[in-house]
Amino acid sequence: MSEPDDMEESAAPLIEHLAELRTRILYSLAAFVAAMVLCYMVWNPIFNFLTKPVCHALAARGEQCGLYLIKLQEGFFVAINISFLGGFALAFPIIAYQMWRFVAPGLYKNEKNAFLPFLVASPIMFFLGAAFAYYVILPLAFNFFLGFQQGEIGAHQGANEMAAIGFQGSVQEYLSLTIKFVMAFGLCFQLPVLLSLMGKAGLVSAAGLGGMRKYAVVAILIVAAVATPPDVISQVILFTVVYGLYEISIQLVKRIEKTREARMRAEGTWIDPDEWDEDEDEDHS
Repeated sequence: MSEPDDMEESAAPLIEHLAELRTRILYSLAAFVAAMVLCYMVWNPIFNFLTKPVCHALAARGEQCGLYLIKLQEGFFVAINISFLGGFALAFPIIAYQMWRFVAPGLYKNEKNAFLPFLVASPIMFFLGAAFAYYVILPLAFNFFLGFQQGEIGAHQGANEMAAIGFQGSVQEYLSLTIKFVMAFGLCFQLPVLLSLMGKAGLVSAAGLGGMRKYAVVAILIVAAVATPPDVISQVILFTVVYGLYEISIQLVKRIEKTREARMRAEGTWIDPDEWDEDEDEDHS
């Protein structure tokens, strides 16, 4: 008779967890929809803000800033894309809070204290990466791309003159390119948060990350080649910044390891790795 009772008791917490998960998802969806509607109402100012880098690059060349709707429905989908991404960015703190409210009851106090700083640091680092892309990389990229123009469209061309090449950008293509840069750099700036969290969990070590430097350099070079335009300046800047973040991550993991060692020594549970290796050698001999 005890087995059915045990099954009913185990099923009750599961139903409670599912109900809690449903509540958190509904709150997150409500926040996202509200933020999306708000961004849709002001999508024009948001788009105007995103076009400032290319407008400044065109103004430096004495050209007017203008983007065109190539397709009839393009303007509508641009507004939808802006409202979708802007709504997610605006609602992310609420979504993250709902995730935290769902996970936190199952964590110990020390686990909450360990996880919460990373939850706060992640959106901050993403914002810093997006700002770096907007204020540094996008102007360099657009200056590079606009450098392929020649002549002036609509001006009189002689028989032996070259054809004019001018910029007549699509609204949707420009938005896609800008979002690609912003998202790429925002994600790259998550590197210290990710590696520090892995170091906190014991999945990586400062010595291991230091020994992987040459592989990290190759990986960062590949990311720089894919995420930036094919001009050396942008690639060097991205490589320098991301590699700097990698070195900062090593120092953060090293600090986490020192803190863990100090705590375990105080508790009397620390085992010196050198002594551990000597014991293993004696066992093998």
